Amino acid sequence: MTAMAITPNMTGHNARRDLRSWLQVLAGTDRIAVARSGLSLTDEIAAVSKRLENEAAVLFPTPDGHAIPVVANLFADRSWVADSLGVPTESLLSRFQDAVRHPTPWTEVSDAPVQEVIHREIDLLRQLPIPKHNELDSGPYITAALLIARNPTTGVQNVSIHRCQVSGPDRIGVLLLPRHTHHYFRMAEQVGAALEIALVIGVHPACILASQAIVAIDQDEMNIAGTLLGYPVEMVKCKTNRVRVPAHAEIVIEGRILPQVREPEGPFGEFPQYYGARANREVITVDAITHRRHAIFHTIVGGGMEHLVLGEIPREASMLEHLQRNFPSVRDVRLTRGGTCRYHLAIKIDKASEGEPKNIIMAAFGGHYDIKQVVVVDMDVDIDDPNEIEWAVATRFQAGRDLMIVSGAQGSKLDPSAHAGISAKMGLDATKPVKTEPLEFKRIHVKGVETIDLDRVLERDPRSAFNRLMADDGSSELAAPVQTKTPRQEV
Repeated sequence: MTAMAITPNMTGHNARRDLRSWLQVLAGTDRIAVARSGLSLTDEIAAVSKRLENEAAVLFPTPDGHAIPVVANLFADRSWVADSLGVPTESLLSRFQDAVRHPTPWTEVSDAPVQEVIHREIDLLRQLPIPKHNELDSGPYITAALLIARNPTTGVQNVSIHRCQVSGPDRIGVLLLPRHTHHYFRMAEQVGAALEIALVIGVHPACILASQAIVAIDQDEMNIAGTLLGYPVEMVKCKTNRVRVPAHAEIVIEGRILPQVREPEGPFGEFPQYYGARANREVITVDAITHRRHAIFHTIVGGGMEHLVLGEIPREASMLEHLQRNFPSVRDVRLTRGGTCRYHLAIKIDKASEGEPKNIIMAAFGGHYDIKQVVVVDMDVDIDDPNEIEWAVATRFQAGRDLMIVSGAQGSKLDPSAHAGISAKMGLDATKPVKTEPLEFKRIHVKGVETIDLDRVLERDPRSAFNRLMADDGSSELAAPVQTKTPRQEV
């Protein structure tokens, strides 16, 4: 793989903040690689993306001969998310909170780059480079599309992401969890109508993040994206239905979720690092595909780092907002990587009174049903460091006194340890008492460790310095390691 050079036909449209503008940023900071042309959409693209998920975004030209390239790994770390929004990493959650509190309504336009090419005769796998990701996935999946649906009664739009299995030339199986899109679909299905939708592929990271905000049912997430971007998102009406989609997206699949139709979907590799089971799911029929002349297809490897980070930031911001509303002592939260950025939550507090951590734990369980473990720690604990959290549990927690267990609560249906989504919750109060003896919980500290100038106090060539010291006292020089060989056995 080589460093990426963005070609002229991949530059941003009118300097708008779109997918292309973010790829330009990644290329300019050596965070993107380009694969050789023609890699396979079956497994191979996912394998390369998975190997580089903590290091670089990857662009795949002409995958399986497709003219449309594929890009993956837009989110390798939370610092990348902060960069995409133009804020320091420590300001990421507050920036997202502000966008949820102060949304910027989108504006409608009549002409859009995403409608430069229009297909009304549909063959999804021929027209789009849709990869297969994990080994036992049931086939090619669209994994990074914003599903935009309209409230059948009010016309207000909802934006979310769902796993979408290509099951025919113009047919897609979709998993609808019991959230807003499912509610809109049920409204339409009850009167025998299909739900008009659009799948939007290839947008700026701000739009993807906004789609994951935990907000009221009729709060349009594209308005949150507008505040994150710093200007209203330009939206255009679909060619075959009334849904409005981002004008500067790369690709739009226009369709309808059919009433009273269910077909097999899955298995699919999900964020808990297990497969979501095969079952009868809702079905989308595709009416049109529109895209830019030189479109780019964004994919997310199921259960990979991009998948985790994408869900991490909006959930943390929403949880922080929820907790701070009633507990001013809450300073920060983190959904841990080991907890799949969904199930395990660390909360940092400036503890003011005994018993407060347990109240915060109960509130966290109510903040999102996915949460199954909460650890509350003090201000001196770094919640970005799993070792620090474990240290707090090891030295400030007693199970007989500080453990909370709630049985039979609603949890994630994708958690294989739950029973049909019914889960137990565990809370750990790993905070020190408010009143203690001066040295009882005083962390040890080496004076000057933060400010010592190592360049000033250490030799630049340690091997030569060591050899000089050994020669001075008569010892032998520091030798290079000796490679030992196992004696060859003759047969």
